Amino acid sequence: MKFVQITALAASLGVSAPAVQAQDLVYWDTVGGWEILVDPTLGNGCLIQAEFDNGALVRIGFDRTEDLGYITAFHDDWGDIVEDQVYPITFDLDGQSYDGEATGIYLEGMPGADVYFDNPDFLFDLARKNTLTLHNESGGVMSIDLEGSFVALEAAIDCQDQQG
Repeated sequence: MKFVQITALAASLGVSAPAVQAQDLVYWDTVGGWEILVDPTLGNGCLIQAEFDNGALVRIGFDRTEDLGYITAFHDDWGDIVEDQVYPITFDLDGQSYDGEATGIYLEGMPGADVYFDNPDFLFDLARKNTLTLHNESGGVMSIDLEGSFVALEAAIDCQDQQG
């Protein structure tokens, strides 16, 4: 099992994750089945977002206020997540496992996990894979198909370049 160079998350960075709300995001484009959005609360950081048939909502993007990348995954199967509490998490990308930490977060009542990282290679590694499965201490929480995420991430970088 590999350990991803994931920075200590929002709580340990002193970053208090803003209350995540859908109306905070500004639509930019749709590419590869993913929405490209701008988050003004994160220094106009661009992100890709997709909703999945299994009820998951996933965001992958850039926090320009901290110069970090992040993955945020919302799903009811996270259970009783405590906002701002740090949890151990495992990413499985096509059978390759990475350990890290996630901070509890909610989006309009749906529990989620917010994972920050400072290794840009991890972001593109993730986008080149087919399937992302997230596990917490209780087991698998959600699994999503990453189809279209690479071209969407390239569009998010274009979006980011246009933010100045």
